[in-house]
Amino acid sequence: MKKKNLIVFGAGGHAVSCLDLILNQGKFKIKFLIEKKVKKKKLFGIKILKEKKNLSNYKKNASHAFIGIGQIKSFLPRKKLFDKLRLEKFKLPTIISKNAYVSPKSEIGIGTVIMHGAIINAEVKIGDNCIINTAAVIDHGSKIGNNSHISTGVIINGDCTVEDNSFIGSGSILREKSFIKKNSFIKMGSLITKK
Repeated sequence: MKKKNLIVFGAGGHAVSCLDLILNQGKFKIKFLIEKKVKKKKLFGIKILKEKKNLSNYKKNASHAFIGIGQIKSFLPRKKLFDKLRLEKFKLPTIISKNAYVSPKSEIGIGTVIMHGAIINAEVKIGDNCIINTAAVIDHGSKIGNNSHISTGVIINGDCTVEDNSFIGSGSILREKSFIKKNSFIKMGSLITKK
């Protein structure tokens, strides 16, 4: 099967993890990485280019694009870029680690990444442009809104709701049926017990 050309935005720590998944899958040929402030010439042997204002300039190189920019303090950089890429009609693949379990009875949105060791159980719904990080567990019936980051080692028990644009810090645990409102920032190691 012929590999599809892909450009990746970002060349920092989160991009390193994303590239590892993409290269391991073998479905895409990464043409280059795009960064606002270029600090090095290459990452994993892939060229890093300075970002141009007009994203349509990249269409001749690849029809697929992926956001390898992390999200902790603010969801806005990822959301703005996601919206621009959609406007330019780029295809935004969902990248899932071979070492993650994703139930066939779950739904995963476009542009979302599921990292190594993550477990996504039945009837889970994950929105667009999300990061489900290493070893995160999302149990049955839970819903994760668009542009959200579920960090490393988070446990989200059954029938929880995390609304759009939220960040759940590493090692946090959500009791079953917990509700996290839109634009929330939950710090590392939090225990959420209220419904």
